[in-house]
Amino acid sequence: MDAGHAAALAARHLTATLEHQRLLTFRADELIDYRAHRPPMTFETWRWTDYEEPYVVLDVLRDDEGTELLLLHGTEPDLRWHGFVDAVIDIVERHGVQRTISIHGVPMGVPHTRPTTVTAHASEPGLIPTQPEIIGTVQVPGSVTGLLEYRLGQAGHQAVGFSANVPHYLAQSHFHQAAAELVRQTARSGELALPVGDLEQAATEAANEIERQVSASPEVTAVVKALEQQYDAFMRGVNQETKATLLAQPVDLPTADEIGAAVEAFLADQDLAADPDDAAGEDLPEPRGDV
Repeated sequence: MDAGHAAALAARHLTATLEHQRLLTFRADELIDYRAHRPPMTFETWRWTDYEEPYVVLDVLRDDEGTELLLLHGTEPDLRWHGFVDAVIDIVERHGVQRTISIHGVPMGVPHTRPTTVTAHASEPGLIPTQPEIIGTVQVPGSVTGLLEYRLGQAGHQAVGFSANVPHYLAQSHFHQAAAELVRQTARSGELALPVGDLEQAATEAANEIERQVSASPEVTAVVKALEQQYDAFMRGVNQETKATLLAQPVDLPTADEIGAAVEAFLADQDLAADPDDAAGEDLPEPRGDV
């Protein structure tokens, strides 16, 4: 539910660059299905040497101007969604949170060579600016963040969400460009002073590496060019105030089998780094309470 590890990268960036303190730790054993999300373990020299324990935590951060914000991050709960959402709403009300903002990445038929687009959604009109229609009306698998936004709206609280559209062929990679855009959108919506320079630098470096690998594969290059045509046609339609969507342009795209084969070959050549959110909770003060 986080294509390009966009939200995880953003959380890691914020905890690494802003003053922060652990406020609450949720009991992972009551929320996580360990067989569905098996925590990584390290085995070396005939013994187990490391265990990356899943976590769901709430940190207090201060932005560059000293404004306090709360950051809820970690593994998405598998179990007890209703109880978890009730607990978060209680935290929102107890701490006087004015606006809750959720972020994540979604795989989309967009090229990495164009600016990252973001789909905004909110619990009430007026919380987000007018935006072009990206995908129309769809029914998708639920998420805790989606349910939280829905329940917050029902309870009369402001809730906003930003979904960065990540190129589908990079959904399993670390797409810093999307993380940077999510931080910018969060700062704008919450009137916060959030740093983004490190993410932008990482995005530039990653873009150079992606371009190197794409250019080495004629199949992937063809997919990217077709997606560029689709994206550009969509943007022209937006400028003309049409009802076009990213899925409605009559461009000559490769078949699903061709795209799948090209993407698999592309990903097979990549050296994926460790999960960026694994380090988001390191070097922090001990938790002050459990929920």
